[in-house]
Amino acid sequence: MAATREPRSLPYLLLLPATAVLALVLGYPLARLGVISFQDYGLRSLFTGRVGWAGPDNYLAVWRDPQLVPVLLRTAGFCAALVLGTLAIGLVVAMMMMRLGPRLRRAVTLCLIASWAMPPAAGTLVWQWLFQPVYGVANWALSRIGLFGDLTQHDWTTSPTSAFALVWLLVVWQSVPFVALTLYAGLSQIPRSYYEAAALDGAGGWTAFRVITLPFLRPILALVTILSVIWDFNVFTQIWILTQGGPNQGTTTLGIWSFTKAFSSNSFGQGAAVAVVSILLLLVLTLYYLRRLLRSGEEL
Repeated sequence: MAATREPRSLPYLLLLPATAVLALVLGYPLARLGVISFQDYGLRSLFTGRVGWAGPDNYLAVWRDPQLVPVLLRTAGFCAALVLGTLAIGLVVAMMMMRLGPRLRRAVTLCLIASWAMPPAAGTLVWQWLFQPVYGVANWALSRIGLFGDLTQHDWTTSPTSAFALVWLLVVWQSVPFVALTLYAGLSQIPRSYYEAAALDGAGGWTAFRVITLPFLRPILALVTILSVIWDFNVFTQIWILTQGGPNQGTTTLGIWSFTKAFSSNSFGQGAAVAVVSILLLLVLTLYYLRRLLRSGEEL
């Protein structure tokens, strides 16, 4: 008796419910955002309900804004620093977990999961309390160490450099658990016999890491890099709660700039235009990394 073949359309039918949910949850807001970016949507439109058509004027206004280039450079630099810091620390933590015993490994895993599970807003408020002038625990501890002098009265948000460092520490702390656990899962799948053979051939730790570990982790590293770029490019909650884009717009990224354009300047059309530009830039970066990920998968 011949085996019955499944219809070719079955996989697409199985994906249809998820596609419909994504189209409803993400598709409509994105389409609405695109429409608003071409409208003269301001505070008056909220009260009158009448919206004029601005065409490309919102995009031209954003293009001519002198803040555009500094904001783009600041966003790209901050995103790169976050991604590099997260991947480096996450890889170190993952390799450390490989050398721990079962009990210590479970304890570290629970700590990582607890840190990752904390909502960004709650974690940011805790961070704000830790680095608060006069009463902050971090300021008190650093002052007790004495390497940097008396930091009891120090406000970390008074300069762009220290404010970005504060946000960087927070975002990396919140992002490392996912990267570390993902890389640990990849490291645990590498056969130990490869390292034993390399040791017999006289390979040191760095050589084994470069020849064995990195090639095996390359697809996973590419995946977590894509996810980290998406998350870190869109960092908003941490920056807004800690600095609100200050001081003197020194920590204003694209997400903060879009928000202030829309709600502080009451120019919702320009805010939507900035958001569309952010989405397009992120889409280009994501497609580039996906292409590299697919190529690395074909090579393996």
